[in-house]
Amino acid sequence: MIHELPLEERTVRGYFSVDFEPVLSVDPGDSVRFSSLNSGWRWDSADEHFPRDGRHALNGPIEVRGARAGGTLAIRVDEVTPRPLGVTFAHGDMFTWTLDGDTWLLGEHTVRSEPFLGVIGMPPPDPGLHSTIPPRRWGGNIDCKLLTAGSTLYLPIPVDGALVMLGDGHGAQGDGEVSGTAIECPLEHAQVTFELSDVELRSPIARTADAWLAFGFDEDLDAAVEHCMATMLDLMERELGMSRHEALAVASVTVDLHVTQIVNEAKGVHAILRA
Repeated sequence: MIHELPLEERTVRGYFSVDFEPVLSVDPGDSVRFSSLNSGWRWDSADEHFPRDGRHALNGPIEVRGARAGGTLAIRVDEVTPRPLGVTFAHGDMFTWTLDGDTWLLGEHTVRSEPFLGVIGMPPPDPGLHSTIPPRRWGGNIDCKLLTAGSTLYLPIPVDGALVMLGDGHGAQGDGEVSGTAIECPLEHAQVTFELSDVELRSPIARTADAWLAFGFDEDLDAAVEHCMATMLDLMERELGMSRHEALAVASVTVDLHVTQIVNEAKGVHAILRA
């Protein structure tokens, strides 16, 4: 079943919180289709669509029936269609991009459009409001440019019902997101599909058309690498039937480490194992 989540003030939040009531409840296997403001709560360059409350303008929370704390949620990204205007900030200056087909234009500069959701995540289990800025074990502001349509993100579930929130449309981004912003764009349409998984995770993983990804987050980049690689070795043991030491040896010659972002309080690293 495909559910339509309307873009309304009641369906947009700027924090994660286990205390928020879900705005939609779905079954595993269901899809949710929605439109989304950009990270600055805007639908176009001129208006602020709703009163700003918190950091990112996120859609949700969405309850997934049967999701239990300690389990794993799989979120398949089916579609990400940006609106034709985006912005990037650098040292306080705003640069405005326009979308022409599959290309973003900034004056004479062009960038291929590779849209994705910067934020897909669930709230920490502790009560109260939690910032949307840092990525966490349960997802959030991961900002990985590889999570485009066709990819599936696997997240540890922190609370019963999952209470997923998502948004923060990016038209394109480089690894690192070095200015602090990507091409921040509203989304005309996006769609995701939820499934429950029996995979045990210490941190998020993802599957793309040609690779497995593993993620690590920490304020210390070295620690983020350690978390990331521990999860990648778990994945290689499980998927390839390797011992831990054998997986490490193979990883050393096949796995690529990328800095996902360095600007979200907790830095991100993702390991890529090509299929």
